[in-house]
Amino acid sequence: MENPPHPSKIVAFIDIGTNSVRLLVVRLNPNYSYTIISQEKEIIRLGENEFQEQSASLHPEAMKRAILVCKKFVELSKTYGAEEIIAVATSAVREASNKNEFLDLLEKEAGLIVKIISGREEARLVYLGISSGVDIGNSRALFFDLGGGSLEIIIGTQSKIEYIESLKLGAIRLTELYLQEGRIAPVPKKVYGLMQQHVRENLLWASHKSKILKVGIAFGTSGTFTNLAEISNKMFKTSEKIKGLTLERGRLKTVAETLYSLPLDQRKRVSGINPDRADIIVAGAAVIESLMQEFDLKEIKVSSRGLRDGMLVDYLSKIKGFPLTHDIPIRERSVIQLGRSCNFDEKHSKIVSDLSLQLFDSAKRLGIHNFGQAERELMRYASLLHDIGDFISFNDHQIHSYYIISHAELLGFDQNEVAVIANIARFHRKKFPDSKALKNEELDPYSQEVVKTLSTLLRIAENLDRSHCGHIQKAEFTQANSKLITISVWSNADCRFEEWRLTENIDALEQFYGAKLAINWEKPNSL
Repeated sequence: MENPPHPSKIVAFIDIGTNSVRLLVVRLNPNYSYTIISQEKEIIRLGENEFQEQSASLHPEAMKRAILVCKKFVELSKTYGAEEIIAVATSAVREASNKNEFLDLLEKEAGLIVKIISGREEARLVYLGISSGVDIGNSRALFFDLGGGSLEIIIGTQSKIEYIESLKLGAIRLTELYLQEGRIAPVPKKVYGLMQQHVRENLLWASHKSKILKVGIAFGTSGTFTNLAEISNKMFKTSEKIKGLTLERGRLKTVAETLYSLPLDQRKRVSGINPDRADIIVAGAAVIESLMQEFDLKEIKVSSRGLRDGMLVDYLSKIKGFPLTHDIPIRERSVIQLGRSCNFDEKHSKIVSDLSLQLFDSAKRLGIHNFGQAERELMRYASLLHDIGDFISFNDHQIHSYYIISHAELLGFDQNEVAVIANIARFHRKKFPDSKALKNEELDPYSQEVVKTLSTLLRIAENLDRSHCGHIQKAEFTQANSKLITISVWSNADCRFEEWRLTENIDALEQFYGAKLAINWEKPNSL
């Protein structure tokens, strides 16, 4: 039984961190999808000068900056029609002796009620944010969030936390402890080493647990992770398209040595750096390099998702009917979310997907192709999304489908998989794919063959439900040799429309397969 439509609602999430304030505004749709309306981020340095003192407190100027930004974000959220604003504060606020004064000012001047969360709760939300956007299968992974005041460490699977910790190892905190002059002057190698030693001493238990649990992959989130990876890519002339945004241990060491050897004014001019982070990035590099040493990591994959995304996932998990609340693999969840956000014809898409897989499996049995489970999965997702371009216009909707898939945040897929799915959808009608067009997409020869084969199967499946009536019960390749390929189709209904559409494509299909193509129309009682 399908869930009743969910009332449309706009919700805003605000994360008040030690260094930045982040905003996420989302529309919850009646068909149990959501649409991101706005994402904003402002650096406020709320924790600036807080960690030098015995009794940590937020400084008046820092509070003013935070209140100004939060007021702006509240007004923006209400402009979008937000009915609910959920706000949390992390390290800088939870440690401040004057936190109650700050919370009262936020409520009075910005109209914002803020909940202070513990380090472990912060880590839990970070885990939800990152893990809901990656596909780690049956592996265990490390998840890191390096903020201004704290470092969160989580070990877990796709759906379960097995270790969680929050440590006072933030980039602003370490800068204030070790680099008061180093913010402006070059940082002596000895001082950088002292920072690393301090970090490693705090990581002993977490790294021990990591070895026991045999963690195989690591993800990091924060502006510091992102900016160091961007600097590394510029320095080593690496394209993000190859592996996504990734920090490699050897390269990070070179990046760190370059950064700490420079005074602040020159550090700000390093290619790829965010100048606003130049004064705290050396401390951030010391933390991350120590993480990679202590956990024996060759690389850390950088995630754009974090605490505010975790707040959304946590919110949706309490609403029955949203894909995030079910035990659905992240890739499938992501595809369903994208389809629903484009108001796709879900029934038709599932019918075409089923027919596509029947054709894929039977073609493999007969040796028409030799692709495996990975390609079958891409076939399924491409067929579910093939018509989402209708959301823009029916005319040339295959081009619109291609564009939407290419530019949407399909979570759990790498960039090559997204390109393959997008191109399968692109060529499910009208023009057949050719090597020149696919080469322009930067697809390797193997991926080009995948697109050519699977888009042709999708084209056949789409024609078999051209009326969107679900007339066809089953479709399979039943014969294949060098001269003749036969597809058998089972239906009790009048399928003249589907038959006409297939016949219209027959010449191009025969050219693709290099053999005559016959369609046998059967009754279901012969199954």
